Order: sequence, then structure tokens, then C-alpha cells
Amino acid sequence: MPRIERSAHVTWAGNVARGTGHLTGNTGAFTDLPFSLPTRIGAAEGKTSPEELLAAAHAGCLTMSLASELTQAGTPPEQLEVTCKIVMDEVGDEGHQIVASQVTIGGDAGGLDDELIARAHAGCPFSTLLGKAGVAVEITRV
Repeated sequence: MPRIERSAHVTWAGNVARGTGHLTGNTGAFTDLPFSLPTRIGAAEGKTSPEELLAAAHAGCLTMSLASELTQAGTPPEQLEVTCKIVMDEVGDEGHQIVASQVTIGGDAGGLDDELIARAHAGCPFSTLLGKAGVAVEITRV
């Protein structure tokens, strides 16, 4: 696979407590997604957060890895349903840290078993990144 590079641009106005920002992907796939501290730590009110984007990235990456493993096993999925929740918490003297990525996997996929999920997890760059950062990656199959 060739080297992959993607980027995003963020604008922010104001202080951290009352300011607001907007995220735009340079591909144009998403533009001006609003975010702020109050909506990051409280009710989202239709705005996003870095944690939500990380959850989407991890779920998307793992889903593609699952589809690849299932296809290689001769049982391509009809449909996969993957949900990811990123957990940030206060960690001692380190402040707020990402401490967990809780993933739930379901859908219509014959051949989906714990061994295949483990291979997909090992082959997912976001799972690897989170694991190397000390984040607990918890995967549940429904």
C-alpha cells in the first residue's frame, strides 16, 4: 500500500472557555464542523469534538480491517455494524487523557469470530496507535 497522507484545518476564535472552532477536512468530505469546550465536555448540541472524530476514525479503520479479514477468509460481510466510544478521564498528575476505546461489533457477517476479530484488531493502524499510547482497547461482539 502506498504512503497515505490526509490533513485537516482548524480555525479557533476566543479563549478556551467561551471560544469556538471549526474543523475542515482538506478533501472536502467535511467542512466547518463546529466544536467548543462547553460542547466537548457537556451536551454536544449538534457540535463535534476531537474525541468523536477519533471514535469515528477508530471505528472506520477497524471496520475496514474486519471486512478485509472476512473477505480473505472467503466470507465477505453482508453488513458490519461497528460502534466506538472514546473515553477521556482525569489521570493523576497527567490531566485529562484518552484512557479507553470501547468498540462493539455486530452485523451480518458469517465467519465473524473472536480469532478473526483479533486479526482485524492487530491489522488496524488506529488500534495499534491507541495500544501503543497506553489506551485500553475493549472489543465486544454482539
